[in-house]
Amino acid sequence: MNSKLILSVVAAAALLAGCGAPSNVRNDPTYDEAAASKFVALNKEAINKLVAEFDRGPSGDMPVLVATIVNVNDMRRTAPLGRTLSEQYASNMAAAGFNVKEMKLRGDVFIREETGELMLSREIKDIARSHNASMVLVGTYSPAANFTYVSLKFVRTADSRIIRGYDYALPNDKDVTRMLQAQSGR
Repeated sequence: MNSKLILSVVAAAALLAGCGAPSNVRNDPTYDEAAASKFVALNKEAINKLVAEFDRGPSGDMPVLVATIVNVNDMRRTAPLGRTLSEQYASNMAAAGFNVKEMKLRGDVFIREETGELMLSREIKDIARSHNASMVLVGTYSPAANFTYVSLKFVRTADSRIIRGYDYALPNDKDVTRMLQAQSGR
């Protein structure tokens, strides 16, 4: 009976020691994991699908603007996610040969603090005209329980016609969830 009691106490102590020991091992992401980011790859794929076999027609090499991707529930708001998506879309469109104008370098475009280049429909024509842009890439994101849904559209500035669109979803992993949390802009 004593041996059973001693064995039980030793087993319980070992179990508790394993549970209570702080873990000093950090599991930081690696540079290889960052280079293989599915978030970056999925956003690049979205632009590639949007511009695939896209005939720019007579507009040719006319400038294109990329608006900040905004929250579908409040078009005046965005989050780090919307600004990050916009930056990645602009980079990938430039890599695909589009003449993408960087609006942050122009002093005559009002950029709302912490929000980015928000493009509301009433502003598109005036801003596009000042940049001589033929199209604007606009978009929204809609956070849901498991995914954040993203909708992209090329809008012709002359008549606000949607030329092309593409929709996709991002998983609400730790990174996307964190980028959604810091809402800004009013």
